[in-house]
Amino acid sequence: MAKIEQHFTRELVGLEMSAPTAEAARLMLDKRIGAVAVRDGARVVGLVTERDLVSCVLAGTAQGAAPIGKWVRRGLPTVPPSASESECSNLMRDHNTRHLLVEDGNQIVGIISMRDVIRLMLDEKQYLIEQLQNYIRS
Repeated sequence: MAKIEQHFTRELVGLEMSAPTAEAARLMLDKRIGAVAVRDGARVVGLVTERDLVSCVLAGTAQGAAPIGKWVRRGLPTVPPSASESECSNLMRDHNTRHLLVEDGNQIVGIISMRDVIRLMLDEKQYLIEQLQNYIRS
C-alpha cells in the first residue's frame, strides 16, 4: 500500500484567524488551492475550504469581512507522512472532508487533498497493472 510521504503538499498556505473571509477566497483563487490553514499565532488550528466559503459566505450567513476564525473547521483528524492512501481516503470519507493536515511529531508539515489521494491510488493501480502484464509476458 502506497504511503503519502512523497505526495502531500509541504507548502502549507495559511492565514491568521482574524483574516477576512474574502482574503481566504482571494488566496485560494490566486494559488489555485481548495483549502487554507487557519492559524492562531504559530499554531495551526484547522482549515477553511472552498466548500466552507460557499456555504458561509455565498449562502448569505457571512460577509466577506467576517474573520475566517468564525468558519474554521476544527477537530479534523491529522495524518502522519507514513499514512497510506487508504487511511487518508477513509478519514476523508468518515469526516466529510476533502483535505487533511499532515502532522509529524506534533508539528503540521503539510496538507493532502482528495485529489492527491486519488492520484496516488491511480498510480498504485497502474504500477500493479504493469507488474501483472510483465509477469504474464514472461
